[in-house]
This record gives sequence, C-alpha cells and structure tokens, in this order.
Amino acid sequence: MEIRWGLVPDMAGSRILPRLLRDDVARELTFSGRIVEAQEAVALGLATRVCDDPLVAASSLAAEIAGKSPDAVRAAKFLFEQAGQLDDHQGLALETRLQLALLGSRNQMEAARAGMQKRPPEFRPASLDPTGMLE
Repeated sequence: MEIRWGLVPDMAGSRILPRLLRDDVARELTFSGRIVEAQEAVALGLATRVCDDPLVAASSLAAEIAGKSPDAVRAAKFLFEQAGQLDDHQGLALETRLQLALLGSRNQMEAARAGMQKRPPEFRPASLDPTGMLE
C-alpha cells in the first residue's frame, strides 16, 4: 500500500513479501498497491484461512495450541524463527538437537502416554530453553 503514498515497502515488507510470494506477484502488488481480498489472500498464501467469526476461530486455535506440550511448542517456535537465518545443514542440525532434547522429556512422555490412553495430557510448565542450541 505504500506506493499509494509515494513510498516503498517498509516494516520489512521488502524482505518478507518476496519470501511469501512469487517474484512477479510480489512486484505486481508492490507496484500497484492493489488491495487483496480475503479469498485471494488465502490463494496466494498471505492468509491461512477465512472464517465467519475470526475471534472464535483464533480462540479455538489458541486453546488447541495451549493443549500441546509447552516444550514442543517453544522449540517449534524457536526452530521456525531461526529457519530463515540458517542454511540447510545448520537448520537440520538445529532440528536434530531440538528433537533429541525433547525425546524422553517429561512433557514428551506425557504427550505420548496421554495419546495412547486417549486422555487429555497434563503438562508441566516448559523446561526446555532452545536458545542455547544454536551452533
């Protein structure tokens, strides 16, 4: 939208948009300032889904994530935050280190037990600190 005000993309838009879209689509949207409607945003990969009640959908997703192992969620967040800064070898090495740290941990074992027993898991607060796992 910045083009409408005689500006270039800001707030990291020039770095993020080319990672999300094909180059021609990123350029077309940047140069035109065209507004993308919800269904097109989903088709382009700029939005995950369209919901009749976004607050209910977001609350439901948040509750679903909150019901997962806090260690695994924390590690997955860290992994995705680092992914863009690491080459393939470093990214796979970090993934392996995180997975090994999770395997057999208290919350991982509880997730497995609860799944096998078909009951909701009872997790303890997160104990894995993935930030020390970078090379």
